[in-house]
Amino acid sequence: MPWWGELIVGLVVVIGLIGAVIQIYPGSVILLGGILVWCFFTGGSVAWWVGGIATVAVAGAYLWRFLFSWKYLADAGVPNRSMIIGGLASIVGFFVIPVIGLVVGLVAGTYLAERVRLKDHTKAWRATVAALKSTGWSILIELAGALIATGAWITGLILT
Repeated sequence: MPWWGELIVGLVVVIGLIGAVIQIYPGSVILLGGILVWCFFTGGSVAWWVGGIATVAVAGAYLWRFLFSWKYLADAGVPNRSMIIGGLASIVGFFVIPVIGLVVGLVAGTYLAERVRLKDHTKAWRATVAALKSTGWSILIELAGALIATGAWITGLILT
């Protein structure tokens, strides 16, 4: 792959890493797409090993983040109904208040659902804090997978 192609892939990887943190677009998927394009145009066993490692890292992080989040919230006593309401409210919040509306919607939706269910401010707020912690952990898990994929790609650049 020519140097300018690798530069473009590098920009896509950086955009993907940013997306893994800010959660406005599917950053890890974009990052993986860029790496797989690099693999296709670079060719060879090293490139395809990089592609395989990157795919396993990103897919594994996505699976782990969803399983971890649901288990974390279930262990905190937050029912699925409240999680779904919080998730839907975060989507609405994103469009009402760009960018920060995701977090505002998640907090408001989860709190209101738990407040109605539990009829107690303190318990509802604990569930909301658990939802925020779960979100933070899921972002870190996705970022870890994206960083592993990025490390594999950088190693592939050095070796090819």
